[in-house]
Amino acid sequence: MSDRRIRRITIVGGGTAGWMSAATFARILGPDYAEITLVESDEIGIVGVGEATIPQMATFNRMLGIDEDEFLRATKGSFKLGIQFVDWGRLGHTYFHPFGHIGLHMEGVSFHAYWLRLKQAGLVDRIEDWSLQATAGARGRFMRAIKAGRSPLSDIAYAFHFDAGLYARYLRSYAEARGVVRREGRIVAVHRHPETGFVQSVQLADGSRVEGELFIDCSGFRGLLIEGAMQAGYVDWSHHLPCDRAVAVPCEGTEAMTPYTRSTARKAGWQWRIPLQHRTGNGHVFCSAYMSDDEAISTLLSNLDGKPLADPRIVPFRTGHRRRLWVGNVVAIGLSSGFLEPLESTSIWLIQSGLSRLMAMFPDRDFNPATIARYNRVLTTEYAEIRDFLILHYKATERDDSPFWDYCRTMPVPDRLAEKMAVFLAHGRTFRENEELFNDTSWFAVMLGQLMQPASYDPVADILSLEETRTRLAHIREAIANSADYMPTHRDFIRQHCGA
Repeated sequence: MSDRRIRRITIVGGGTAGWMSAATFARILGPDYAEITLVESDEIGIVGVGEATIPQMATFNRMLGIDEDEFLRATKGSFKLGIQFVDWGRLGHTYFHPFGHIGLHMEGVSFHAYWLRLKQAGLVDRIEDWSLQATAGARGRFMRAIKAGRSPLSDIAYAFHFDAGLYARYLRSYAEARGVVRREGRIVAVHRHPETGFVQSVQLADGSRVEGELFIDCSGFRGLLIEGAMQAGYVDWSHHLPCDRAVAVPCEGTEAMTPYTRSTARKAGWQWRIPLQHRTGNGHVFCSAYMSDDEAISTLLSNLDGKPLADPRIVPFRTGHRRRLWVGNVVAIGLSSGFLEPLESTSIWLIQSGLSRLMAMFPDRDFNPATIARYNRVLTTEYAEIRDFLILHYKATERDDSPFWDYCRTMPVPDRLAEKMAVFLAHGRTFRENEELFNDTSWFAVMLGQLMQPASYDPVADILSLEETRTRLAHIREAIANSADYMPTHRDFIRQHCGA
């Protein structure tokens, strides 16, 4: 049999997506499998507005064999237990979307059903009291899981905040140490095979060419290869997620380094706050149809923790994804594949997901069409599933204080989301569909947090008496509170283990 192995992999673009790709190929394939080259230009800036992640990020770092404390020191990172949402359901209202479990399932029935039964009886109030992550986050506490039997401390889900530029630099060192070659230069032309249409090489400003058999497009929003050369097309979701611009600026940090991301709804969008060891990352995602750049910048600057450390930077975007994320011998990873606003910190996850699925369906030089078709189907489905979860935050709101929120509250939504909302409004039930990213707990936390009120609770929750249910939930809440009290402060934990 002839050897049809891919021998040359060329990555176009650096940043988080480019160097995550390079590190993945270097770790899994190694230099003996293929020559890996990354082309990037110092002239081209990196977007880098997303610095918050979800727990799956730890899996990626473990795959690379990276020491977690070393990674956090290098990126001046911190820990994240979830997201605090302020003013989303209504002005003055706050809720927490935590990682990990909420309560415990009992007798084969979801904890959510028991809690909702007590809620409708007027016996409980805040769902956050049954989440270790939400309780610890509110108290500014953090630790990693320990062996503690059935204690909540045995299972602590968390993610990270980090400086994306420092992370790209860290992964560059990792990848280059494992044989990846970096070529500095601005790409001025893309050369394709006259018969197959496959990309053969990219030409740099100095006239040199970088050839390849598999090309990974990490060129950002412009999609130099996937759109510029391969004309993949774009699916626009602006009608469902109308925000189309962001302004970002770092500022001085505070002593109270909260172990969560904060998302505060504004008049025509929302503002993020991401605490790092050396600064706080801030941004304002907004809709240009309802707010000017100047007003967006003013809103952001007037709501910072401390002194700005740079000039505000406007980043325009268009929500959606490439119609095809893999065309011929070009695979788009990161912003070149699509964009969903970082409301639930999914940007880096979509890089990670694209890479893991690419490795599971890695091609040979024949580039089997069925494999490419499956990759495109799976990834576009994932984009749509995450899209629906984001739309929920805008649709399920009582806010009517601005034209933007009037539009969001009354807009039609995709059928799949409409069904999920209807099922929840009937009996408070939520479900995870197939391999979708967000589980039933996430859907429950956000639907409840956005002030959706089910007409009733799941009738199977009646298998326990009301008094038994109340007693059991009280024990769980007490265990959660005691566990949170046991944890050190977030800043103390960082100082002890991974201070930069």
